[in-house]
Amino acid sequence: MDSTSKYGFLTEKQYKVLKLRMKGLTQAEVAYALGMSRAAVALAEKRAWEKIRKAEETLKVFREIAAAKIVLIDEGVKLVDIPGIILNEADKLGIKIRANFDYIFGMIRFKANAGYPRLKKKIRVYLMRDGTIDIEGVE
Repeated sequence: MDSTSKYGFLTEKQYKVLKLRMKGLTQAEVAYALGMSRAAVALAEKRAWEKIRKAEETLKVFREIAAAKIVLIDEGVKLVDIPGIILNEADKLGIKIRANFDYIFGMIRFKANAGYPRLKKKIRVYLMRDGTIDIEGVE
């Protein structure tokens, strides 16, 4: 079994290093626990974060490709109006969104950190063919 099947793009060593670092251990403590040098831990951690960043970018691009439609909503729009905008766009595409008003509203407020009662920044809404949605703030 190759390491990508169990740890994604991370090696087993990178996985173990990140797991211990996420528990709050210092690089020196991780090195001691895994029988590695602190320099080897630092390198494994650096490479792991690079792989994770690349994977996140790849998933972001894939989400754009897979979306049935991407809806851009400008700042200043009332948050209470956005679920209706999203549902209307989905209806035009014949997509039944698998979320209610409260869920969509919550995603907008918290996932996109969009402010209240009006958007403080633009958001991008991904309408997926399977009825799911994803929302992100636009920098």
